Amino acid sequence: MQSRLLAAVVAATLALATQPLFSQDAPAGSDAGQSHTARPRRPLPKPTNLKVLPKDIAPEELIHIMRGYAGSLGVECSFCHAPAPTGHRLDFASDAKPDKGIARIMIEMTHDINVQYMAKVEDPDAKPEDKHVTCGTCHRGHSMPPHFVPPPEEHHGPPPGGGPPPQ
Repeated sequence: MQSRLLAAVVAATLALATQPLFSQDAPAGSDAGQSHTARPRRPLPKPTNLKVLPKDIAPEELIHIMRGYAGSLGVECSFCHAPAPTGHRLDFASDAKPDKGIARIMIEMTHDINVQYMAKVEDPDAKPEDKHVTCGTCHRGHSMPPHFVPPPEEHHGPPPGGGPPPQ
């Protein structure tokens, strides 16, 4: 009986003693991290080797854009970014992977389409998002855009030259 009581006391003491350690790592906005001892989040490093996106882009905005690209293509960061020489991280500045170069071309292409063509579309029924192409416009969640296969033609009514419809 005493050993059970001792085990319960030790377990409760350990649980209470380690609770502040776990709450410090709780995500921002969660109830667990409300103490004043939570570690402040380190600022994100300034992006480097930007060739298409603005060189003065905020790191948070860059991450948001990159996550949008990844979602539009159904890929992870490692699709375009090479692994760092040490550790299990990615070297975001590296140009070692050819897919990163392809991504840059595609980013320029969508920008040019939007500025040079879509901005000139005068359609009163079109919403702004209807006149804007993104990676997802073609890729639709695939790393390689799926081939479009038009549905078979359906003929309704008489053929252009007159006469009865084909049977």
